[in-house]
Amino acid sequence: MELLIRESTHDDISSILNLLYDLDRPRPLDDNEVRIFKNKFGDYSLDSQKNLIVAQQDEKIVGVVSIIYLQRLDRIKTEMYIPELIITEKLRYLGIGKKLMQYCMELAKKKNCYRIRLESGNSRKESHKFYKSIGFEQSAQFFSKYV
Repeated sequence: MELLIRESTHDDISSILNLLYDLDRPRPLDDNEVRIFKNKFGDYSLDSQKNLIVAQQDEKIVGVVSIIYLQRLDRIKTEMYIPELIITEKLRYLGIGKKLMQYCMELAKKKNCYRIRLESGNSRKESHKFYKSIGFEQSAQFFSKYV
């Protein structure tokens, strides 16, 4: 089965939402929230500082990575921030995440980024092993406050 890594299109929205649900992200409560989520995907495609990249296998979306390019006050170059990397649960550990991240690393070089940064929840120990296996290191702690 051949894996295609490509930029997402409008047709991928439903598949990407399903991947987000696989990662226990909130489901839209009603049609209005569905519309809001779909508009977010449209915003990504129109924003030059954002990318949505998908992994497609046999016409099915099996992975997604979201990218935001951040301008930092203390750097000349841009930072690539990855808020989400999701592989469909039944296809994890088959190299799809690695291929998506390799695509991101090449994109970061083309965009002249100084680093790639991402977050991973404390409970996601397997994800931490994965990121370390592809050359990432834990370099900070993350703090948040819900409002």
